[in-house]
Amino acid sequence: MKKLIQGALAIALTASPLALTAAEAAPFQRDRQVTTVEQHRDGRQVVTRRTVVRQQPGYHAWRKGQRFDRRYARDYREIPNYRAYRLNTPPRGYHWVRSGNDAVLVALTSGVIGAVIANAVR
Repeated sequence: MKKLIQGALAIALTASPLALTAAEAAPFQRDRQVTTVEQHRDGRQVVTRRTVVRQQPGYHAWRKGQRFDRRYARDYREIPNYRAYRLNTPPRGYHWVRSGNDAVLVALTSGVIGAVIANAVR
């Protein structure tokens, strides 16, 4: 019985760092702190103001072959009238999506990007 308890305790102690590393690996947005410092004539530095600047979500440029995630798309919209933007007819199983000023051809089932046209939508 004593060996069973020791074994369970050993497993619990070795599994806890693994759980922490999985939680630490999750993406998060870090806020940036801006500090204003004034220099006095006698050489002292005094902090006059601290502000926290919230960073925008991670918008990024899309590339062919990546998996499209609309949470990271800026101004996400589907483009039903692709001819108005001079885009080709999407192949079967794909649709055009707007991310900022870019037109992205995304597979319906897998979300894999087939093509990216920069500055197509204005």
